[in-house]
Amino acid sequence: MPKPIVLKTIIAGEGGVGKTTLLHRYVEGKFIADTKMTIGVQFHLKELIIDGNELLLQIWDFGGQERFRFLLKNYAMGAKGALLLFDLTRIQTLGHVGEWVEICRSENYKLPILFIGSKSDLVNSINFRDEYALQVKEQYDLFDYIKVSSKTGMNVELAFELLARKLLKTING
Repeated sequence: MPKPIVLKTIIAGEGGVGKTTLLHRYVEGKFIADTKMTIGVQFHLKELIIDGNELLLQIWDFGGQERFRFLLKNYAMGAKGALLLFDLTRIQTLGHVGEWVEICRSENYKLPILFIGSKSDLVNSINFRDEYALQVKEQYDLFDYIKVSSKTGMNVELAFELLARKLLKTING
């Protein structure tokens, strides 16, 4: 039996954008409304099969608070890809996208990063145009943009699948 391909992935973004909530929805299949602030880094594993390839995602959940950022470049070592989240209801969570990209790409300037707008279920609170997110995506050479809702589960599986497929393509040439 072949061993699964291990893919270290990072989830990054400002504090409160929903990184840990997204992870719980993806890994455990449940929505947890009152997650605690991530101190430093948390670590999760998820097995999946893409096009007959057994994968093991090692998912590193980076704390979003500024006081932890000095640690994060060390944790980014060996990463194959990243999810970069912002909150669709708080445009200010885009304020440090460049810093997050720099942290994620500190070891590999071509690291594939999927750009994710979170909390898409809060339709009445979204005051944000997709065109702006697409401009940010282009500016930082992020490979795709998707909106998710950890509450409803919308596009959660798809986000991780898109990243896994991109990483497989990168590995296989």
